Amino acid sequence: MNKQDPRGFQLPRRRFVQGLALGGVAAGLGLWRGDVLAQIAQAPRAELSGTHFELEIGELPVDFTGRRRIATVVNGQLPAPLLRWRQGDTVTLRVRNRLPVTSSIHWHGIVLPADMDGVPGISFDGIPPGGEYLYRFSVNQAGTYWYHSHSRFQEQIGLYGPIVIEPRDGERHAAQRDYTILLSEWTDTDPERIYANLKKQSDYYNLGKRTVGDFAGDVRRQGLSGALAERRMWQQMRMDTTDLADVSAMAYTYLINGRAPAGNWTGLFAAGEKVRLRFINGSSMTFFDVRIPGLKMTVVAADGQPVEPVTVDEFRIGTAETYDVIVEPSADRAWTIFAQSMDRSGYARATLAPRAGMAAEVPPLDPRPLLSMGDMMGSMGHVGMGHEGMGHDMGDMSGMDHGSHGMAAMPALKTGVEVDMRVPQPRRNLDDPGVGLRNTGRRALSYADLHAVDAPISPEVDRELTLRLTGNMERYLWSFDGTRFSNAEPLRLKHGERVRITLVNDTMMTHPIHLHGMWSELENEHGDFQVRKHTVVVQPAQQLSYRVNADALGRWAYHCHLLYHMEAGMFREVVVA
Repeated sequence: MNKQDPRGFQLPRRRFVQGLALGGVAAGLGLWRGDVLAQIAQAPRAELSGTHFELEIGELPVDFTGRRRIATVVNGQLPAPLLRWRQGDTVTLRVRNRLPVTSSIHWHGIVLPADMDGVPGISFDGIPPGGEYLYRFSVNQAGTYWYHSHSRFQEQIGLYGPIVIEPRDGERHAAQRDYTILLSEWTDTDPERIYANLKKQSDYYNLGKRTVGDFAGDVRRQGLSGALAERRMWQQMRMDTTDLADVSAMAYTYLINGRAPAGNWTGLFAAGEKVRLRFINGSSMTFFDVRIPGLKMTVVAADGQPVEPVTVDEFRIGTAETYDVIVEPSADRAWTIFAQSMDRSGYARATLAPRAGMAAEVPPLDPRPLLSMGDMMGSMGHVGMGHEGMGHDMGDMSGMDHGSHGMAAMPALKTGVEVDMRVPQPRRNLDDPGVGLRNTGRRALSYADLHAVDAPISPEVDRELTLRLTGNMERYLWSFDGTRFSNAEPLRLKHGERVRITLVNDTMMTHPIHLHGMWSELENEHGDFQVRKHTVVVQPAQQLSYRVNADALGRWAYHCHLLYHMEAGMFREVVVA
């Protein structure tokens, strides 16, 4: 069966989901013979180590789907080279820009001086065409991180790469093999076109809208009156239970280490070995749910920071997050690393194997989940949630202000052009792994499972700051507190003060929020320190709090790490002075 692409041509379903077995950057090398490409498919990508690095931003033709396109790359590679640093060293990185437009590199999650952070218009002017910039800073942390462009949509078309920082005192958890697993997406569509499509029609890439057949299933479960009442309520609120991701496999081919699923990147292991997998979500818009069927994963680090080991079957990794896991695969078989998109429209896939050329079964995609009333109403909508995606008891909605769009809203929080939804009672629990991971029979990681090994940097706070994550889906506008970046004043923090930032998600989308230059120390619902992160995922209708020690002078970026959300306005400048 063929799937119609929005640009008017047909892609076979298998090609659509899996991409080309032998594509990617090999196209840019002019290599098309299968035997040569097969060798490239399994070759480790380049790694650079030491204290001085020469990086060049340029362009390269690539082919992931049968259509030749131009990627933005570093040193002729997609992903960019793995950079290996050592804790305590001072690194120098000379970045040359060979593009016809301004570019940049941001060192995601690295604590450094503001003028080294790499955000044009905030921390520096950007790297002009034909120009260069010298980054130099001390590396005072260890773990798994990544780097990417902070210039318009360059990240979407290839400018991203992994960073591994060796701890000064050695790894806390020994492993005989150590692999970086960089998750990302590729699109043949110009990102500017994707953005324009979303602005015109926010559900343009939603392939999973509910059908008459789905309604018939609801009738069988709930009865006709119940099914009609639920459908009517969602329609009145102008919300869609299938609105999980703005961009789907309709536009994306999902990659692991620059390989489409058919390319099957493979990491080798020997009998009795422990394998460390450093997962990085370097995508622009995709949450991945990761598992290795039949194999337990022990999470030992989150966002580069060590955590108390916790063993799970599956974890969700938001855009820009990193997780380190330890696995112990048996030596007599291959194992599939399976990362399905949150909307279940596609997947990335790789293999762990004792010998090259082996492969394991790739599981089918899970059924597409549905957002529940709890994902819109917060704690009010969690009453009587019987199974994934369906909230049968909506609670008492009387006396509530529904706003101009029929959305439930507190009287002081009106809807309007910039904001089409307000959550009257956000939930504060951390033990929900998220829509699609509830009640699957697999143990899924939640933030409640993550416990930092180290004590918090900011045990007390001097000031409280609350921000609401807001948007208007129909207009594809995203913001903090109903104000897009173009109209917003900077958030001002006093140098040395300790601030508790509370985020309230007034949308039905999941947002990964990244504060540059400072750690975000997540609290649980009781105000106790949980885990230190650089990117905090806020689920729909959820309220989260974290402490920030404002010890980094200068101007910093603060934004949703979903690229099109950031460009659409969910971005603020933070000034520490």
